[in-house]
Amino acid sequence: MEPATLRRTMGRFTTGVAVVTTVSGDGPHGMTVNSLTSVSLDPPLILVSLTTGARTTQAVADSGGFAVSILSCRQEPIAMRFARRGEDHFAGLPLEYGQHRVPVVPDALAHVECRTEHEIPAGDHVLFLGRVVATCDREGEPLAFHGGRFLDVVGHGHDVPPWFF
Repeated sequence: MEPATLRRTMGRFTTGVAVVTTVSGDGPHGMTVNSLTSVSLDPPLILVSLTTGARTTQAVADSGGFAVSILSCRQEPIAMRFARRGEDHFAGLPLEYGQHRVPVVPDALAHVECRTEHEIPAGDHVLFLGRVVATCDREGEPLAFHGGRFLDVVGHGHDVPPWFF
């Protein structure tokens, strides 16, 4: 399977956009992700997939915890900022903690703070299963990602499309 083929195919699945953050001995780290899922309500667990070898991945492994900020539709610049490799993503940004022990993105739709339960190598990524220790959320419209680009999620009233093409 060619990586580009799988990327294109999986790009047909619309996802939300989030930023995973943590603090390790050398300061704050963060990374934009669209691979985030709720795993369990009891106990409360989520899963994030981070790129092997990335500074944020190592920082999450070292710190034993992380936060996820689920971005709003007006936060595309933040998503792009934290998606750039090799940069200090927090340069010029004041650290915002809210009610959390890990920095979070201000004005995000939700923050989920986790303690790492399991770390699982998976190909060119590392899966982090996090036990949720704190959350907060607000109303708003989410930022979405589909086919390699950002989208707004718009509710609409229309007939249900047929199941078959």
